[in-house]
Amino acid sequence: MNKEAEEIGKDAGEPNPSSAFYSRRHLRFGWWSLLFFLSLGIFLEMLHGFKIGWYLDVSNEIRRLMLTLAHTHGTLLALVHVGAGATLAVTGKVSAAWDRIGSNALIAASALLPGGFLLGGIWIYEGDPGYGIFLVPLGAIGFFAAVYLMARQVGGK
Repeated sequence: MNKEAEEIGKDAGEPNPSSAFYSRRHLRFGWWSLLFFLSLGIFLEMLHGFKIGWYLDVSNEIRRLMLTLAHTHGTLLALVHVGAGATLAVTGKVSAAWDRIGSNALIAASALLPGGFLLGGIWIYEGDPGYGIFLVPLGAIGFFAAVYLMARQVGGK
């Protein structure tokens, strides 16, 4: 066994019970949110297919953009949850930082980032997104924190 493999074996050790909890938590959240954002995408396609003016009129271009961004970011974050759950299952460990901050930051990001776009697109004001758009930067900060903490955990630092 080479030195790197020995280090990985030492790091992984026995599966941590909290890693199983967080793995299932993010797999469950990821698959359910993927279903939700898939449904949103189908709904948006229906609005497009039936030529609904609330969605397609030129005066509602910002609405169409915001709702598309909500669908796209929500789908991406759902897949990140599935990846996080799989990563936690494979590594078998959870750092204290992930336990305290990372998991909740990723879930918050998955609500705030697409939710801000969604709310910003439902209520628009004279060509500008609604006030829900102010949730987006908070979600982006949570997403950054969660990815950073996961990268540190997997990197062993």
